[in-house]
Amino acid sequence: MNLKWVYWGATVLLALMYVAGGVMYLTNIPLVQGTFAQLGYPAYLVPILAVVKLAAAVTIVWRFSVALTDLAYAGMLFHLLLALAAHLGVGDMAFAPAIVGLVLLVASFLTQNAARKKPSPYGSLAALRSISPR
Repeated sequence: MNLKWVYWGATVLLALMYVAGGVMYLTNIPLVQGTFAQLGYPAYLVPILAVVKLAAAVTIVWRFSVALTDLAYAGMLFHLLLALAAHLGVGDMAFAPAIVGLVLLVASFLTQNAARKKPSPYGSLAALRSISPR
């Protein structure tokens, strides 16, 4: 399969997931703050995370800076891992979006150099092969 299709499919779906989450966080702040409280996170994180989600989605699609794109990928990775851990930690089985997001994130990150003119020094399957034990 063409890696460009994998990249764009995963990236667009991941960006849509983050835009939808950011918009939902901004339009339903009290509801999301209640959910955050159940997960053990402070309520003040909701508007901050909403803006960061929107910025991350724009950054990975637009890619005006390779360094910022790699930083957005890293932030998304930490966010998704923390979301997964929070849901599992309280026994909430609503962690499926975090797993889907992680799969899309890995696919997007590892195929980005096949689809973009400015390559990332980290985001390629070749870079992954070079650090894995032989």
